[in-house]
Amino acid sequence: MRVVIQRVREASVTIDGRLKSAIGHGMLILLGIEEADGQADIDWLVKKIVGLRIYDDEAGVMNRNILDAGGQALVVSQFTLMASTKKGNRPSYIRAARPETAIPLYEAFCGALGEAMGQPCLTGEFGADMAVKLLNDGPVTICIDTKNKE
Repeated sequence: MRVVIQRVREASVTIDGRLKSAIGHGMLILLGIEEADGQADIDWLVKKIVGLRIYDDEAGVMNRNILDAGGQALVVSQFTLMASTKKGNRPSYIRAARPETAIPLYEAFCGALGEAMGQPCLTGEFGADMAVKLLNDGPVTICIDTKNKE
């Protein structure tokens, strides 16, 4: 699994002109899933995300995690995160999981993150053409890949 985490002041997902989800202060998490991913990747990634100290404390130092900061999470599936650009100019998405694998993992990730945060995790819609809007905070952007744990 691969994520791009944006610390945001607000973020939203609109599909076909209707607002699907919106959060205030928190994290917009773009999630890419490959065929080899499983529950161990979800468990590790959720623990890492919830523990990330990317919010300022009273001294202005990034010492607080999303729980300490009282933030929300919006998770958007994004198979393009699994792109390979090694050959040519057209990215290859062969590593991206097919929907029959990716959808259950996406749902499990969102459920596990919501449980770890003690509040529902808001989402986009898997496979939909989404308009994602965000107002960066910082900006702070973190990339994590479960295949690079060490």
